[in-house]
Amino acid sequence: MYKTDDVDVRFACPEGMSAGEWELRVKLAYCYHLVDFFGWTETIFNHISARVPGEEGCYLVNPFGLNYTEVSPQNLLKVDLEGNKVEPSEYDANPAGFALHSAIHGARSDIHCVVHTHTNEVSAIAQKVRGFGHDDFYGAQLYNRVGYHEFEGITLFREERERMLKSLGDKHILVLRNHGVAVGEADIERTFFLLWTVQRAAEIQLAAGALGGEDNLLLDEVKSRCASLTQQLISESGFAVKFYDAMVRKMIAERGASW
Repeated sequence: MYKTDDVDVRFACPEGMSAGEWELRVKLAYCYHLVDFFGWTETIFNHISARVPGEEGCYLVNPFGLNYTEVSPQNLLKVDLEGNKVEPSEYDANPAGFALHSAIHGARSDIHCVVHTHTNEVSAIAQKVRGFGHDDFYGAQLYNRVGYHEFEGITLFREERERMLKSLGDKHILVLRNHGVAVGEADIERTFFLLWTVQRAAEIQLAAGALGGEDNLLLDEVKSRCASLTQQLISESGFAVKFYDAMVRKMIAERGASW
């Protein structure tokens, strides 16, 4: 866990809760705060969800109506695949907003955490026919890793789910055309690092486009090798955990304790 000078009952596992669930709650709450810290929030909207260990079909999400900075390990909601609360809480769930997450979680057992954002940069990329380019350092890491789903309206209706999952395929990044992006990985740390990479790719692509002039294009074999090596690095080392923990420490140092 993340050590501060005032570690207290905030970090004590509540009676009756497994240590695994409590650790997940702390990590997920920090993830919400990190997304706010980096400026990737959309007021009270969007979700970051995580699969509860040892509880089939149960996930943690934010209470609808709270700012990301108000999310804590204690107030995270436990919901089912339909986004309905499975444990009592004073807070409300947002089943409609969880629809995107439930579709991915329900079909992909390899994905344990899903984040959905629509920052200015990501939404701009989603608006363009080209989508993500792969000729910069970050974009190359996403080569052959991005699926694209055509916009069908604000609400993700049940009949849209199969089409969305077909668009995602076996990838971990789904660009929602004219909307935003969803990323998912095997744990919170890897998901956050992938989100950071996607965001940086969008930022660099927009900045390069604003400069005008010709881009220095990369060979497909170079892009493929870059993406493959990045995936291997993240999967086989503690790279994502080190990055995530460092970002949490940075946030705490600059903002103070989160809750």
